[in-house]
Amino acid sequence: MTTVAVIDYGMGNLRSVCKAIEHVAPTVTVKLVTDAEGMRSADRIVFPGQGAIAGCVSALTRQGLLDALEDVVHNKPFLGICLGLQALYESSEEGGGTRGLGILPGVVKRFPDDMKDAVTGERLKVPHMGWNQVHQVNDHPLWAGIPQDSRFYFVHSYFADTSDRSYVAGITEYQLRFTSAAAHENIFAVQFHPEKSQHVGLKLLENFVNWDGSVQSRV
Repeated sequence: MTTVAVIDYGMGNLRSVCKAIEHVAPTVTVKLVTDAEGMRSADRIVFPGQGAIAGCVSALTRQGLLDALEDVVHNKPFLGICLGLQALYESSEEGGGTRGLGILPGVVKRFPDDMKDAVTGERLKVPHMGWNQVHQVNDHPLWAGIPQDSRFYFVHSYFADTSDRSYVAGITEYQLRFTSAAAHENIFAVQFHPEKSQHVGLKLLENFVNWDGSVQSRV
């Protein structure tokens, strides 16, 4: 039986992620894991979370999960959600500068406080919270069955910025354009919350559970 490990390092509402995966894949075993062996023995890895990157990396290190994470991220189907996307990059502006895991090229930046709506001129709020469109920029298996420019649910003050477009799978605009989905080999990571994004989010989770980790596979 397929096992999906949801990494529990004490940050974020992880139960909602587990419940969403169980809903779309009732025959799959979903486990919250807090140890390296639980990660290494699973078939698929989900790295969710909310909060600060510094706290995330510190918690992973404290629980002995960092080495295991850097191992499985290269050899198992891997889904990052929200902070689980941001932590994959090289660094973040958060806290005056914080080192990330360096798995994806790029940096994480804070939305400017002076952003304005291009149409109304009204000031845009930070954090970026609510529904927004995701424009798919490639034909990745995890987009299967999800219409172009579907709306997903976001809650974040920081965003991923990269000059290497080959790692970008989806983009979103909130005055500026940012990476809302990233992909590389067996890794797929999103800034939005699929577990809160109704049928399109559930479809993405279903696609992940059935994905073999290859960019050529179709689910």
